[in-house]
Amino acid sequence: MTSGFLRIAIVLGLVSAVGPFAIDMYLPALPTIGADLDANPFAVQMTLVVMFVAAAVGPLIVGPLADIYGRKPVMFGGLAVFIAASVAAAMAPNIEWLIAFRLLQGLGCSTGMVVPRAVVRDLHTGPEAAKLMSLLMLVFSVSPILAPLTGSIIIEAFDWRAVFWAVAIASVAGGFLLAFGLEETHPAARRGDSSFGSAFRGYSFLMRDRTFLGLVLIGGFGLASFFVYLANSSFVIIDHFGLSPSAYSVLFAINAISFFGVSQTSGWLTQKYGLARVVRPAVLGFATAMIAGSVIMAAGIDSLAVLAVTLFAGYGFLGLVLPTTSVLAMEEHGEIAGTAAALMGTLHMVTGVVAMVVAGFFANGKPLPMMTAIAICSALALGLTLLTLRRDGPVEAPAAAE
Repeated sequence: MTSGFLRIAIVLGLVSAVGPFAIDMYLPALPTIGADLDANPFAVQMTLVVMFVAAAVGPLIVGPLADIYGRKPVMFGGLAVFIAASVAAAMAPNIEWLIAFRLLQGLGCSTGMVVPRAVVRDLHTGPEAAKLMSLLMLVFSVSPILAPLTGSIIIEAFDWRAVFWAVAIASVAGGFLLAFGLEETHPAARRGDSSFGSAFRGYSFLMRDRTFLGLVLIGGFGLASFFVYLANSSFVIIDHFGLSPSAYSVLFAINAISFFGVSQTSGWLTQKYGLARVVRPAVLGFATAMIAGSVIMAAGIDSLAVLAVTLFAGYGFLGLVLPTTSVLAMEEHGEIAGTAAALMGTLHMVTGVVAMVVAGFFANGKPLPMMTAIAICSALALGLTLLTLRRDGPVEAPAAAE
Protein backbone atom coordinates (compact mmCIF):
# COMPACT_ATOMS: atom_id res chain seq x y z
CA MET A 1 0.00 0.00 0.00
CA THR A 2 1.54 3.28 -1.13
CA SER A 3 1.78 6.36 1.05
CA GLY A 4 -0.37 8.23 -1.49
CA PHE A 5 -3.12 5.60 -1.21
CA LEU A 6 -3.09 5.95 2.57
CA ARG A 7 -2.99 9.77 2.45
CA ILE A 8 -6.04 9.91 0.18
CA ALA A 9 -7.92 7.52 2.48
CA ILE A 10 -7.10 9.64 5.53
CA VAL A 11 -8.21 12.91 3.93
CA LEU A 12 -11.41 11.47 2.46
CA GLY A 13 -12.18 9.52 5.61
CA LEU A 14 -11.89 12.60 7.81
CA VAL A 15 -13.98 14.75 5.48
CA SER A 16 -16.61 11.99 5.38
CA ALA A 17 -16.56 11.68 9.17
CA VAL A 18 -17.42 15.33 9.87
CA GLY A 19 -21.19 14.78 9.73
CA PRO A 20 -21.25 11.42 11.55
CA PHE A 21 -18.96 12.89 14.20
CA ALA A 22 -21.61 15.57 14.85
CA ILE A 23 -24.20 12.79 15.22
CA ASP A 24 -22.18 10.31 17.28
CA MET A 25 -20.76 12.83 19.76
CA TYR A 26 -24.29 14.09 20.25
CA LEU A 27 -25.96 10.76 21.04
CA PRO A 28 -25.08 10.54 24.77
CA ALA A 29 -26.59 14.02 25.20
CA LEU A 30 -30.08 13.25 23.86
CA PRO A 31 -31.74 12.67 27.26
CA THR A 32 -29.93 15.73 28.71
CA ILE A 33 -30.98 17.96 25.81
CA GLY A 34 -34.60 16.93 26.34
CA ALA A 35 -34.43 17.93 29.99
CA ASP A 36 -32.49 21.16 29.37
CA LEU A 37 -34.73 22.43 26.56
CA ASP A 38 -37.95 21.02 28.04
CA ALA A 39 -38.53 18.84 24.97
CA ASN A 40 -40.11 15.40 24.70
CA PRO A 41 -38.15 12.42 23.25
CA PHE A 42 -39.87 12.73 19.85
CA ALA A 43 -38.82 16.39 19.51
CA VAL A 44 -35.27 15.52 20.54
CA GLN A 45 -35.17 12.70 17.96
CA MET A 46 -36.28 15.25 15.35
CA THR A 47 -32.89 16.93 15.75
CA LEU A 48 -31.48 13.72 14.26
CA VAL A 49 -34.23 13.19 11.70
CA VAL A 50 -33.97 16.66 10.11
CA MET A 51 -30.22 16.31 9.78
CA PHE A 52 -30.74 13.07 7.89
CA VAL A 53 -33.48 14.62 5.74
CA ALA A 54 -31.16 17.47 4.75
CA ALA A 55 -28.36 15.01 4.09
CA ALA A 56 -30.77 13.12 1.83
CA VAL A 57 -31.72 16.16 -0.26
CA GLY A 58 -28.26 17.77 -0.33
CA PRO A 59 -26.54 15.13 -2.50
CA LEU A 60 -28.90 15.78 -5.42
CA ILE A 61 -27.34 19.25 -5.67
CA VAL A 62 -23.86 18.38 -4.44
CA GLY A 63 -23.29 15.59 -6.98
CA PRO A 64 -23.85 17.73 -10.08
CA LEU A 65 -21.83 20.57 -8.55
CA ALA A 66 -18.91 18.18 -8.02
CA ASP A 67 -19.12 17.09 -11.68
CA ILE A 68 -19.37 20.69 -12.92
CA TYR A 69 -16.86 22.52 -10.69
CA GLY A 70 -14.62 19.73 -9.38
CA ARG A 71 -14.43 17.76 -6.16
CA LYS A 72 -12.43 20.06 -3.86
CA PRO A 73 -14.38 23.34 -4.22
CA VAL A 74 -17.63 21.54 -3.37
CA MET A 75 -16.10 19.88 -0.31
CA PHE A 76 -14.79 23.25 0.90
CA GLY A 77 -18.24 24.79 0.48
CA GLY A 78 -19.89 21.99 2.44
CA LEU A 79 -17.41 22.37 5.30
CA ALA A 80 -18.08 26.12 5.47
CA VAL A 81 -21.86 25.61 5.78
CA PHE A 82 -21.33 22.88 8.38
CA ILE A 83 -19.04 25.04 10.52
CA ALA A 84 -21.48 27.98 10.50
CA ALA A 85 -24.40 25.72 11.43
CA SER A 86 -22.41 24.08 14.24
CA VAL A 87 -21.62 27.43 15.84
CA ALA A 88 -25.28 28.43 15.59
CA ALA A 89 -26.43 25.11 17.11
CA ALA A 90 -24.11 25.67 20.07
CA MET A 91 -26.09 28.82 20.88
CA ALA A 92 -29.61 27.50 20.15
CA PRO A 93 -32.08 28.90 22.74
CA ASN A 94 -34.74 26.18 22.32
CA ILE A 95 -35.48 22.87 20.60
CA GLU A 96 -37.05 24.56 17.55
CA TRP A 97 -33.90 26.54 16.77
CA LEU A 98 -31.73 23.50 17.43
CA ILE A 99 -33.77 21.52 14.91
CA ALA A 100 -33.33 24.33 12.33
CA PHE A 101 -29.56 24.49 12.77
CA ARG A 102 -29.28 20.71 12.61
CA LEU A 103 -31.04 20.95 9.25
CA LEU A 104 -28.26 23.26 8.02
CA GLN A 105 -25.65 20.91 9.45
CA GLY A 106 -27.15 18.12 7.37
CA LEU A 107 -26.92 20.19 4.20
CA GLY A 108 -23.28 20.97 4.94
CA CYS A 109 -22.25 17.41 5.69
CA SER A 110 -23.96 16.01 2.56
CA THR A 111 -20.80 16.85 0.60
CA GLY A 112 -18.84 14.44 2.78
CA MET A 113 -21.32 11.69 1.97
CA VAL A 114 -21.10 12.10 -1.79
CA VAL A 115 -17.86 13.60 -3.04
CA PRO A 116 -15.39 11.15 -1.43
CA ARG A 117 -17.19 8.25 -3.17
CA ALA A 118 -16.83 10.08 -6.48
CA VAL A 119 -13.13 10.62 -5.77
CA VAL A 120 -12.70 6.87 -5.16
CA ARG A 121 -14.39 6.15 -8.50
CA ASP A 122 -12.21 8.81 -10.20
CA LEU A 123 -9.10 6.95 -9.08
CA HIS A 124 -9.97 3.23 -8.99
CA THR A 125 -12.43 0.50 -9.99
CA GLY A 126 -13.03 -3.11 -8.92
CA PRO A 127 -11.17 -4.61 -5.94
CA GLU A 128 -8.79 -1.63 -5.77
CA ALA A 129 -11.78 0.66 -5.31
CA ALA A 130 -13.18 -1.69 -2.65
CA LYS A 131 -9.80 -1.62 -0.89
CA LEU A 132 -9.69 2.19 -0.91
CA MET A 133 -13.34 2.39 0.15
CA SER A 134 -12.72 0.03 3.09
CA LEU A 135 -9.58 1.97 4.09
CA LEU A 136 -11.56 5.19 3.92
CA MET A 137 -14.11 3.55 6.20
CA LEU A 138 -11.34 2.61 8.63
CA VAL A 139 -10.44 6.29 8.99
CA PHE A 140 -14.15 7.10 9.08
CA SER A 141 -14.43 4.65 12.00
CA VAL A 142 -12.78 7.24 14.26
CA SER A 143 -16.25 8.77 14.54
CA PRO A 144 -18.42 5.96 15.98
CA ILE A 145 -15.53 4.51 18.00
CA LEU A 146 -14.28 7.68 19.65
CA ALA A 147 -17.03 10.26 19.14
CA PRO A 148 -19.63 8.98 21.66
CA LEU A 149 -16.99 8.59 24.37
CA THR A 150 -15.48 11.98 23.51
CA GLY A 151 -18.96 13.47 23.52
CA SER A 152 -19.80 12.02 26.93
CA ILE A 153 -16.54 13.40 28.36
CA ILE A 154 -17.23 16.85 26.89
CA ILE A 155 -20.83 16.78 28.14
CA GLU A 156 -19.79 15.80 31.67
CA ALA A 157 -17.00 18.40 31.77
CA PHE A 158 -19.00 21.24 30.17
CA ASP A 159 -22.47 20.68 28.70
CA TRP A 160 -24.09 19.44 25.49
CA ARG A 161 -23.48 22.77 23.72
CA ALA A 162 -19.74 22.20 23.88
CA VAL A 163 -20.19 19.26 21.50
CA PHE A 164 -21.07 21.66 18.68
CA TRP A 165 -18.07 23.89 19.38
CA ALA A 166 -15.88 20.77 19.23
CA VAL A 167 -17.22 19.62 15.85
CA ALA A 168 -16.82 23.14 14.43
CA ILE A 169 -13.13 23.13 15.42
CA ALA A 170 -12.69 19.61 14.00
CA SER A 171 -14.24 20.76 10.72
CA VAL A 172 -11.76 23.62 10.43
CA ALA A 173 -8.94 21.10 10.85
CA GLY A 174 -10.57 18.93 8.15
CA GLY A 175 -10.50 21.90 5.79
CA PHE A 176 -6.75 22.32 6.23
CA LEU A 177 -6.19 18.62 5.53
CA LEU A 178 -8.29 18.85 2.39
CA ALA A 179 -6.39 21.92 1.19
CA PHE A 180 -2.94 20.35 1.49
CA GLY A 181 -3.56 16.59 1.34
CA LEU A 182 -5.64 15.99 -1.79
CA GLU A 183 -5.20 16.94 -5.42
CA GLU A 184 -8.24 17.62 -7.60
CA THR A 185 -9.29 14.27 -9.15
CA HIS A 186 -11.82 15.69 -11.61
CA PRO A 187 -9.95 18.42 -13.52
CA ALA A 188 -11.62 20.80 -15.95
CA ALA A 189 -10.57 18.71 -18.96
CA ARG A 190 -12.72 15.81 -17.73
CA ARG A 191 -15.81 17.83 -16.89
CA GLY A 192 -16.95 18.07 -20.51
CA ASP A 193 -20.57 19.09 -20.80
CA SER A 194 -21.43 18.47 -17.15
CA SER A 195 -24.42 20.53 -16.09
CA PHE A 196 -27.52 20.25 -13.96
CA GLY A 197 -29.41 19.21 -17.08
CA SER A 198 -27.04 16.34 -17.77
CA ALA A 199 -27.08 15.44 -14.09
CA PHE A 200 -30.86 15.10 -14.01
CA ARG A 201 -30.74 13.07 -17.22
CA GLY A 202 -28.23 10.91 -15.38
CA TYR A 203 -30.61 10.56 -12.43
CA SER A 204 -33.37 9.51 -14.82
CA PHE A 205 -31.10 6.92 -16.42
CA LEU A 206 -29.94 5.54 -13.07
CA MET A 207 -33.48 5.32 -11.71
CA ARG A 208 -34.27 2.97 -14.59
CA ASP A 209 -31.20 0.81 -13.90
CA ARG A 210 -32.63 -1.97 -11.73
CA THR A 211 -29.21 -3.39 -10.87
CA PHE A 212 -27.97 0.01 -9.67
CA LEU A 213 -31.12 0.57 -7.63
CA GLY A 214 -31.03 -2.91 -6.15
CA LEU A 215 -27.41 -2.60 -5.04
CA VAL A 216 -27.96 0.89 -3.63
CA LEU A 217 -31.02 -0.20 -1.64
CA ILE A 218 -29.25 -3.28 -0.24
CA GLY A 219 -26.78 -0.87 1.32
CA GLY A 220 -29.60 1.56 2.06
CA PHE A 221 -31.54 -0.89 4.21
CA GLY A 222 -28.31 -1.87 5.94
CA LEU A 223 -27.71 1.78 6.81
CA ALA A 224 -31.39 2.15 7.76
CA SER A 225 -30.92 -0.46 10.46
CA PHE A 226 -28.06 1.61 11.83
CA PHE A 227 -30.13 4.81 11.72
CA VAL A 228 -32.83 3.10 13.79
CA TYR A 229 -30.11 2.15 16.26
CA LEU A 230 -28.77 5.72 16.34
CA ALA A 231 -32.17 7.23 17.09
CA ASN A 232 -33.19 4.75 19.80
CA SER A 233 -30.11 3.22 21.39
CA SER A 234 -29.36 5.95 23.93
CA PHE A 235 -32.91 5.76 25.33
CA VAL A 236 -32.82 1.93 25.40
CA ILE A 237 -29.35 1.52 26.84
CA ILE A 238 -29.16 4.53 29.18
CA ASP A 239 -32.77 4.81 30.35
CA HIS A 240 -34.00 1.19 30.07
CA PHE A 241 -30.88 -0.78 30.95
CA GLY A 242 -29.47 1.90 33.25
CA LEU A 243 -25.99 2.32 31.79
CA SER A 244 -24.12 5.59 32.20
CA PRO A 245 -23.43 7.76 29.11
CA SER A 246 -19.78 6.65 29.25
CA ALA A 247 -20.72 2.95 29.37
CA TYR A 248 -23.16 3.51 26.51
CA SER A 249 -20.35 5.09 24.50
CA VAL A 250 -18.13 2.06 25.09
CA LEU A 251 -20.89 -0.30 23.90
CA PHE A 252 -21.46 1.89 20.85
CA ALA A 253 -17.73 1.83 20.10
CA ILE A 254 -17.61 -1.98 20.33
CA ASN A 255 -20.26 -2.28 17.61
CA ALA A 256 -18.36 0.23 15.48
CA ILE A 257 -15.13 -1.75 15.91
CA SER A 258 -16.95 -4.85 14.66
CA PHE A 259 -18.30 -2.98 11.63
CA PHE A 260 -15.10 -1.28 10.59
CA GLY A 261 -12.79 -4.12 11.57
CA VAL A 262 -14.60 -6.58 9.31
CA SER A 263 -14.84 -3.98 6.53
CA GLN A 264 -11.05 -4.05 6.24
CA THR A 265 -11.21 -7.57 4.85
CA SER A 266 -13.39 -6.50 1.92
CA GLY A 267 -10.46 -5.61 -0.35
CA TRP A 268 -8.81 -9.00 0.12
CA LEU A 269 -12.09 -10.92 -0.15
CA THR A 270 -13.26 -9.14 -3.30
CA GLN A 271 -9.83 -9.61 -4.91
CA LYS A 272 -10.11 -13.35 -4.27
CA TYR A 273 -13.82 -14.04 -4.80
CA GLY A 274 -15.30 -11.03 -6.62
CA LEU A 275 -17.64 -8.35 -5.38
CA ALA A 276 -20.99 -10.12 -5.78
CA ARG A 277 -19.75 -13.33 -4.16
CA VAL A 278 -18.84 -11.33 -1.06
CA VAL A 279 -22.12 -9.42 -0.91
CA ARG A 280 -24.40 -12.49 -0.86
CA PRO A 281 -23.09 -14.26 2.29
CA ALA A 282 -22.45 -10.94 4.04
CA VAL A 283 -26.10 -9.87 3.70
CA LEU A 284 -27.24 -13.35 4.76
CA GLY A 285 -25.11 -13.15 7.91
CA PHE A 286 -26.34 -9.64 8.67
CA ALA A 287 -30.00 -10.64 8.33
CA THR A 288 -29.58 -13.89 10.27
CA ALA A 289 -28.03 -12.13 13.27
CA MET A 290 -30.57 -9.31 13.43
CA ILE A 291 -33.64 -11.50 12.91
CA ALA A 292 -32.39 -13.97 15.52
CA GLY A 293 -31.95 -11.17 18.05
CA SER A 294 -35.44 -9.87 17.41
CA VAL A 295 -36.99 -13.33 17.78
CA ILE A 296 -35.17 -13.95 21.07
CA MET A 297 -36.40 -10.64 22.50
CA ALA A 298 -39.94 -11.26 21.23
CA ALA A 299 -39.82 -14.51 23.24
CA GLY A 300 -39.53 -12.38 26.38
CA ILE A 301 -35.76 -12.31 26.94
CA ASP A 302 -35.08 -8.65 27.75
CA SER A 303 -31.30 -8.90 27.99
CA LEU A 304 -28.54 -6.36 27.37
CA ALA A 305 -26.16 -9.24 26.63
CA VAL A 306 -28.42 -10.56 23.86
CA LEU A 307 -28.74 -7.08 22.40
CA ALA A 308 -24.98 -6.49 22.50
CA VAL A 309 -24.03 -9.85 20.93
CA THR A 310 -26.67 -9.55 18.21
CA LEU A 311 -25.61 -6.06 17.19
CA PHE A 312 -21.90 -6.95 17.31
CA ALA A 313 -22.41 -9.90 14.96
CA GLY A 314 -24.89 -8.20 12.64
CA TYR A 315 -22.92 -4.99 12.19
CA GLY A 316 -19.77 -6.99 11.59
CA PHE A 317 -21.41 -8.54 8.52
CA LEU A 318 -22.74 -5.12 7.51
CA GLY A 319 -19.12 -3.95 7.40
CA LEU A 320 -18.70 -6.15 4.32
CA VAL A 321 -22.00 -5.14 2.72
CA LEU A 322 -21.59 -1.36 2.48
CA PRO A 323 -18.22 -0.96 0.71
CA THR A 324 -18.89 -3.79 -1.73
CA THR A 325 -22.40 -2.71 -2.75
CA SER A 326 -21.22 0.91 -3.14
CA VAL A 327 -18.36 -0.05 -5.44
CA LEU A 328 -20.44 -2.56 -7.42
CA ALA A 329 -23.26 -0.05 -7.94
CA MET A 330 -20.91 2.59 -9.36
CA GLU A 331 -18.73 0.22 -11.38
CA GLU A 332 -20.36 0.96 -14.74
CA HIS A 333 -20.98 4.66 -14.15
CA GLY A 334 -17.53 6.27 -14.06
CA GLU A 335 -18.48 9.04 -16.48
CA ILE A 336 -21.18 10.28 -14.10
CA ALA A 337 -19.52 9.27 -10.84
CA GLY A 338 -20.61 12.42 -9.01
CA THR A 339 -24.22 12.00 -10.13
CA ALA A 340 -24.24 8.27 -9.29
CA ALA A 341 -22.70 8.91 -5.88
CA ALA A 342 -25.24 11.67 -5.24
CA LEU A 343 -28.23 9.49 -6.07
CA MET A 344 -26.76 6.70 -3.97
CA GLY A 345 -26.31 9.06 -1.03
CA THR A 346 -29.85 10.40 -1.35
CA LEU A 347 -31.43 6.94 -1.60
CA HIS A 348 -29.37 5.73 1.37
CA MET A 349 -30.46 8.69 3.47
CA VAL A 350 -34.13 8.57 2.41
CA THR A 351 -34.27 4.87 3.25
CA GLY A 352 -32.68 5.54 6.62
CA VAL A 353 -34.93 8.49 7.48
CA VAL A 354 -38.11 6.62 6.55
CA ALA A 355 -37.05 3.65 8.68
CA MET A 356 -36.12 5.93 11.58
CA VAL A 357 -39.42 7.82 11.47
CA VAL A 358 -41.56 4.68 11.16
CA ALA A 359 -39.65 3.01 13.99
CA GLY A 360 -40.13 6.17 16.06
CA PHE A 361 -43.91 5.69 16.09
CA PHE A 362 -43.46 2.32 17.81
CA ALA A 363 -40.55 3.23 20.07
CA ASN A 364 -41.26 2.98 23.79
CA GLY A 365 -37.74 3.09 25.23
CA LYS A 366 -37.51 -0.72 25.30
CA PRO A 367 -35.27 -2.88 23.10
CA LEU A 368 -37.90 -5.00 21.29
CA PRO A 369 -39.36 -2.27 19.01
CA MET A 370 -35.84 -1.14 18.07
CA MET A 371 -34.65 -4.70 17.32
CA THR A 372 -37.81 -5.50 15.36
CA ALA A 373 -37.26 -2.48 13.10
CA ILE A 374 -33.60 -3.42 12.63
CA ALA A 375 -34.59 -7.01 11.77
CA ILE A 376 -37.13 -5.80 9.19
CA CYS A 377 -34.46 -3.65 7.52
CA SER A 378 -32.08 -6.62 7.37
CA ALA A 379 -34.79 -8.87 5.89
CA LEU A 380 -35.51 -6.31 3.16
CA ALA A 381 -31.79 -6.11 2.35
CA LEU A 382 -31.68 -9.90 2.06
CA GLY A 383 -34.72 -9.98 -0.22
CA LEU A 384 -33.19 -7.36 -2.53
CA THR A 385 -29.92 -9.30 -2.61
CA LEU A 386 -31.71 -12.44 -3.76
CA LEU A 387 -33.46 -10.45 -6.51
CA THR A 388 -30.49 -8.34 -7.64
CA LEU A 389 -27.54 -10.71 -7.35
CA ARG A 390 -28.96 -13.92 -8.69
CA ARG A 391 -26.49 -16.50 -9.92
CA ASP A 392 -27.15 -15.33 -13.47
CA GLY A 393 -27.00 -11.69 -12.36
CA PRO A 394 -24.36 -8.99 -12.85
CA VAL A 395 -20.96 -9.98 -14.11
CA GLU A 396 -18.27 -9.76 -11.48
CA ALA A 397 -16.20 -6.61 -11.56
CA PRO A 398 -12.76 -7.35 -12.98
CA ALA A 399 -9.69 -7.19 -10.83
CA ALA A 400 -7.56 -4.09 -11.23
CA ALA A 401 -4.67 -4.41 -13.62
CA GLU A 402 -1.37 -5.25 -12.07
